[in-house]
Amino acid sequence: MKKKHIAVFASGSGSNAENISRFFASHPLVEVSLILTNKPDAAVVQRAKNLGIPCRIFNREDFYNSGSVLDDLKRFEVDFIVLAGFLWLIPSNLLSAYPKRIINIHPALLPKYGGKGMYGARVHQSVVENKETESGITIHFVNEEYDAGDIIFQARCSVEAGDDADSLAQKVHALEYRHFPAVIESVVQKEL
Repeated sequence: MKKKHIAVFASGSGSNAENISRFFASHPLVEVSLILTNKPDAAVVQRAKNLGIPCRIFNREDFYNSGSVLDDLKRFEVDFIVLAGFLWLIPSNLLSAYPKRIINIHPALLPKYGGKGMYGARVHQSVVENKETESGITIHFVNEEYDAGDIIFQARCSVEAGDDADSLAQKVHALEYRHFPAVIESVVQKEL
């Protein structure tokens, strides 16, 4: 049986990209074959190098107005795309090439606290300010709108009275690290 290849898109530190890559490092049927970023100075570039995974850096022109990113994905025989802290809206050429095969993680319980501009600390700050009693993660398929694709999985954590954006972020990151690779695996294995 042919292995399924995953490309991970990330814009920041790449801790989720590394966690996913390590999860699949010895997997018999799935591997991370490419990491892509829109930020040449992002820490994910060094993480990819340390992991021995090819890394491609692209700019806005490459992503939206040329086929170069899609060409890279085809060259590496990518079957699924995973967004792990990647903030740009996915262009139509990638959505068409990977229908129901682009997976994103959001650091809140969608549909709350989603949409353009809602990412990272902004999400956690909003959750705390609105005195929510729970937050969590949402793993979903990507469509043409921010955070609006079909939900695959959610996990919850409590928001305590003393929590701030940083302490909530730690709880949410723990959920991401625990659940994201396994949920990706379950989605990919449905196609094996």
